[in-house]
Amino acid sequence: MRNHWWPVAGSGLVVFMATLDTSIVAVALPALERDFGVRTSATEWVVLGYLLPLIALTLPAGRWLDRTGPRSALLLAVAGFTLSSLAAGLAPAFAHLVVARVAQGVFAAVLFAVIPSITIRAVGPDQAGRASALVMTLGPLGAVSGPPLGGLITQAWGWPWIFYINIPVGVVVTAIALTTLTPDSLRLPDRTFFAETALLGTAAVALLLALSVSASHGLPYLTVALAGVPPLLIWWRTRTSEPLRALLRIPMASAPVKAIMLNALVISLVEFLAPFYLQRTLHLSPIATATAILAFPVAMVAAGPVGGFLGDRWGTSRTAALGAAVTTLGVLLLVPVAAGWDPSNLSWRLAVIGAGTGLFAGPSFAMLMSNAPPDLQGTAGAAQSLARQLGFSLGPALATTTWALSDYTLTGMRTAFALATLTALTALLCLRTARRFHEPTT
Repeated sequence: MRNHWWPVAGSGLVVFMATLDTSIVAVALPALERDFGVRTSATEWVVLGYLLPLIALTLPAGRWLDRTGPRSALLLAVAGFTLSSLAAGLAPAFAHLVVARVAQGVFAAVLFAVIPSITIRAVGPDQAGRASALVMTLGPLGAVSGPPLGGLITQAWGWPWIFYINIPVGVVVTAIALTTLTPDSLRLPDRTFFAETALLGTAAVALLLALSVSASHGLPYLTVALAGVPPLLIWWRTRTSEPLRALLRIPMASAPVKAIMLNALVISLVEFLAPFYLQRTLHLSPIATATAILAFPVAMVAAGPVGGFLGDRWGTSRTAALGAAVTTLGVLLLVPVAAGWDPSNLSWRLAVIGAGTGLFAGPSFAMLMSNAPPDLQGTAGAAQSLARQLGFSLGPALATTTWALSDYTLTGMRTAFALATLTALTALLCLRTARRFHEPTT
């Protein structure tokens, strides 16, 4: 089979930009508050407007992609994402900006669902690990690059440019898709698509509101707020999720989905607490804090190609388990965090976690996609995307709740890092348990 790396490069760009947009607006929120004259509490909808469609639409989009052409879906999603980014930058009022962000989230959900299938189809089995590593390493990199990149762009050119930078990427990816992917047809979603989206969207709203309430009012309110979520998920599971259930019945496919969610939870928890430790405990400046944390993405990017190479030569499940083990070790080393550390004590531990994430990201993705049946490729891609988004959402919530219970002391941070260690160990056990099943040679 001939390997086509241009679609892989385009997929990497798409994943980076769509993930970047989950966090790049954070630094620009004060500027948005000032320019539009809205309350601080209202600005969170610039973030939530993007995240809610991602949670609600990713799985339905994956099921739809099992029935339609990936090239047509990619072109539609890239065009929609690019135009909605332009609309966000040009928004004349705050309400227009929120609507544009919702549209961005809708098309980003389709992008996250279709990219895995395009990546795996572009190369042969002997190159799948390296292709997956390239694309999947850029996702977490986009998440951690968002705040510093957003700060630089907002300060230099103004907040609209955090949306305008998506436009040239959209043009490049469209050109790659038109020239390298096989033409196909686009089928409209059925009624089940909209029912599933409504159910998951309602559950997502309830979940995010519950987390918001718990941050302000404590655990008792979290319990009450979450009461409405399980019935919605049970209804969804019994009525609309058969493709996902079929996928998760395959151990070598379900294990990476679970591990991906747990890994995202771990790294988002660590990324959330690390700046607070550096600034509140060690009293570092924002620039010094950013420099200390830089060890994580640098190590992750460096380890990503190594993970892809090992996945192709040594096996994807073994390499994913190795990455999970290194991540577990790195988080375990954070548990004794102390006031007497200097920044380098944290940085090298973050580098270990970043290296583990780099080794894990590509092979876990390739493990999932190579073990998913051909008629469930879209569902598989959507499942890993949703798992990652849930992990990134739950990590900061777990960190905040655990830290708050200790009245925001170092003891609470140690407890949160201990919980993260157990979570990382659970991800490793998921992968190790799945390995008792035969893994095809990749």
